[in-house]
Amino acid sequence: MAYARAAVRYAKSIIQLSIEQDSLELVKSDMDLIRATCAESKELVLLLQSPVVKADKKLAVLNAVFGSKLSDLTKNFINILTNKGRESLINDISFAFEDQYLSHKNVLRTVIKSVDGLNDDFKFKVTELVRTAYEKDVEIIEEIDPSLIGGFVLTIGDKQVDASISRKLAELEKEFSKNTYMKDY
Repeated sequence: MAYARAAVRYAKSIIQLSIEQDSLELVKSDMDLIRATCAESKELVLLLQSPVVKADKKLAVLNAVFGSKLSDLTKNFINILTNKGRESLINDISFAFEDQYLSHKNVLRTVIKSVDGLNDDFKFKVTELVRTAYEKDVEIIEEIDPSLIGGFVLTIGDKQVDASISRKLAELEKEFSKNTYMKDY
């Protein structure tokens, strides 16, 4: 996912602080909650990004929404963000934190899109191939995409293998659209 570079820096700082204070899993659950809440409430994201609403009002809304659900470390982190005028980055920070967390745990996220899901044998083979190639643990995320017609699309980090029927059909269409026939008379 694309997010602001400042979000990456803040995510690094909160992950390092949570490791130092031995509360990494607690902060991760807080960030998961923040990410889920922002995904459910676009109004909250818009409020946090609004230049019209003052920081103290935004902090009051965040405290009302999350209340006692967040750890003290995360609450203090959010207070610092709002005091510095960076509250608009909270959603991005939660995504960047997830990436940093997986990197810290030596886990590689792999997304496989298919038409009707994957069987266990295929999942196991992909997991083993990726684990051996990257020497990391693998987290597979399955996505259903009927537009693929058949086959699959495998995404590992910023690399993608498209073995779908729809891509092959698009290549055929492009090939047929070229007129390679030349008259010789």
